[in-house]
Amino acid sequence: MQDSTAPFRADMVGSLLRTAPLKEARTKHANAAITAPQLQAVEDEEIRKLVAKQAAVGLKLATDGEFRRAWWHFDFFWGLQGCERVTVDQGIKFHGVHTKAESLKVMGKLDFPADHPMLEHFRFLKSVSPAAVPKMTIPSPSVMHFRSGRAAISPQAYPDMDGYFEDLAKVYGKAIKSFYDAGCRYLQLDDTAWAYLCSKEQMQEARKRGEDVDRLPGIYAQVINTALKSKPADMVITTHVCRGNFRSTWISEGGYEPVAERLLAAIDYDGYFLEYDTERAGGLEPLRFLPKGKKRVVVGLVTSKSGTLENKDDIRRRLEEASQYVALDQLCLSPQCGFASTEEGNILAEEEQWAKLKMIVEIAREVWR
Repeated sequence: MQDSTAPFRADMVGSLLRTAPLKEARTKHANAAITAPQLQAVEDEEIRKLVAKQAAVGLKLATDGEFRRAWWHFDFFWGLQGCERVTVDQGIKFHGVHTKAESLKVMGKLDFPADHPMLEHFRFLKSVSPAAVPKMTIPSPSVMHFRSGRAAISPQAYPDMDGYFEDLAKVYGKAIKSFYDAGCRYLQLDDTAWAYLCSKEQMQEARKRGEDVDRLPGIYAQVINTALKSKPADMVITTHVCRGNFRSTWISEGGYEPVAERLLAAIDYDGYFLEYDTERAGGLEPLRFLPKGKKRVVVGLVTSKSGTLENKDDIRRRLEEASQYVALDQLCLSPQCGFASTEEGNILAEEEQWAKLKMIVEIAREVWR
């Protein structure tokens, strides 16, 4: 079974635990003890080491671990034209903990600027990973809307939401083209919205914000598919569906059944990273909606939320169960999420992180030979 194109049999979501030198440099920069160029020099060096470690455990792809970001999503959004970084009264609520009290506001017409900083982040990654496929991760357009909805969008910039969603699709179409021109052939759109649409609690919270939640799956699918029309034939674009990942906690619960058919069969992604490390994700039955063909599902059976190493036989049995709904040739294996969706990171050690990734590679070799 060929493993020459992404997503790979052994893959990873993207973010990795920040190293000690990087944490120290970011703290110094926040306290004005070092300059931005000095911070960048540390980031460059730590990313070089990170790429080498990914190769050492046997991965065919390489990410920069999101080492230049504080958040998996906000850093990207804050770089868009029309978006502003804001301080809010309370951070995002996870189970037993809140994030930093930061968010975004859409204050003007949206656009993807030619000098978006993450384009340069990707160019550097590509330059230091000649033996691997460099993978870029950015948040999905649905994430930008679902978290705050209409309240975060200036009525002067967008008097009606149709215009907002139209521009959002254009922004992402432009982003796809820009990353492609920068050399990116493996792009991932990280997405919490589709998992929240499977959560009764999150759906109720959205209704309280005034959202017509029954229309959102169709709206999001249209925005994403419109953006994906910009994808060249030799570019792979996947999505990662997440129920929240901050300091080893989560936000939502619920299986994929409410959205699976639309997500897997009606959106033009090449692959889907789906978390399946706990009962919060429900059963594997929704995988039956994946069309036969080239699309792949990357089953997130290895948790990034703890350092305990899974039993290989258990993972193999779960892959065998998944193959009852999807051909084994269309399956891959990964952690259920990144190890550090924010710079704080999950509660495990770096050596535990690398042991999990090494085990995923070993299982993939055994299963797909």
